[in-house]
Amino acid sequence: MKRRGLGMVFQRGSIWWIQYHWRGKRYRESSESILRSDAIKLLKKRFAEMGKGQLRGPDLEKTTFADLERMILDDYAVNQRRSVPRLKTSLKPLKAAFGHARACDLSLDRLNRYVSDRLSVGIAPATVKLELTHLHKMFKLAERAGKAICPPFPQIAVQNVRTGFFERADFEAVRSHLPEAFRGLATFAYLTGWRVPSEVLTLYWKQVDFTAGTVRLEPGTTKNDEGRVFPFGVLPELANLLRTQWEKSVTLELETEQTVPTVFYWNDRGTIKPIHPKALYHRWKEACRLAGVPQRIPHDFRRTAVRNLERAGVPRSVAMKLTGHKTEAVYRRYAIVSEADLSEGLMKLAKLEETLREKLQPCGTPTEFSHSLATIPQTNMQNTRENMAEGARFELADELPHLRFSRPARSATPSPLRV
Repeated sequence: MKRRGLGMVFQRGSIWWIQYHWRGKRYRESSESILRSDAIKLLKKRFAEMGKGQLRGPDLEKTTFADLERMILDDYAVNQRRSVPRLKTSLKPLKAAFGHARACDLSLDRLNRYVSDRLSVGIAPATVKLELTHLHKMFKLAERAGKAICPPFPQIAVQNVRTGFFERADFEAVRSHLPEAFRGLATFAYLTGWRVPSEVLTLYWKQVDFTAGTVRLEPGTTKNDEGRVFPFGVLPELANLLRTQWEKSVTLELETEQTVPTVFYWNDRGTIKPIHPKALYHRWKEACRLAGVPQRIPHDFRRTAVRNLERAGVPRSVAMKLTGHKTEAVYRRYAIVSEADLSEGLMKLAKLEETLREKLQPCGTPTEFSHSLATIPQTNMQNTRENMAEGARFELADELPHLRFSRPARSATPSPLRV
């Protein structure tokens, strides 16, 4: 047995082992080698880790990617997160790249290589960034459990802020090319700014109160888990839409003897079903293409509603409650200013400038106010200086009677005062 400072190397049979102490606990670890030099290298590696305050040890080096995957799935299940399908989508490429690796083998250079490979095949930077976000979450859970140490992660710059919104004419054009069953939900999203997949398509009749004139989202069903109330009774277009949808639903239930629980639905070969997001997006793309706005997406309705509320002068705190924005920073990202708004602002500035010019020229031409006529005669200027100097000298003498001047105060050279 050979001691080396805080640790030692020793041999069991033909295999060399190391022993060291860390925070009052003794560790023994096999080098899995018959060479003493390999054991010494492993011991030095452990000393270096202890010097950084991050000892990996044999237990941490046993953690695999499968262990990390299980931890994050369990965490999502315990916290009842609704984004489990999106998490599993991110886990597929991560598992293909690191499925047979240990957690301690995922270093910064290997993560950079993963990002480079993903981007080279045309994957969007935002998608890669989300995958790394999930992987980082996995490491943080393992670190909290004492099974891994989180390595440094690469930073990916993403410039994907969308600026699309609908003018009324564009909205009418797209809606006219949608099937009849899909026009109502487009109008509802345009007027409310609610999220289409999670808040509009999943809206049930039990959430609509015609007596109070409100439609409600229950707490826990929205993205930020906060409830929301939208008083549609004061918005005639929205009120007429919901009443029409209700009458159609009642008639359809009587004719087909099928229950219609959702506000927006469609007839899928004789079966009344809630509108699936994929069914909407397929028809949405075709309608936008025919309307001449192929880049528009349903989420542009949310930006449009925010812009319209700003145009109408609705207080920001009230608008955020209607649209469901939790922070003002996110709300400001959606308050997009169109070119028409910019032109209107400059027109107001031009009108103000014209008004100011008219006030400056009430009785004559602009030449009457030229700088050449607004000069002061030199004699008046000299008299003014002399008067000011005399007044200052006598005023100073009156206030300080114990002081006397050696020269008149009007002299160009300042004279000292004597007591």
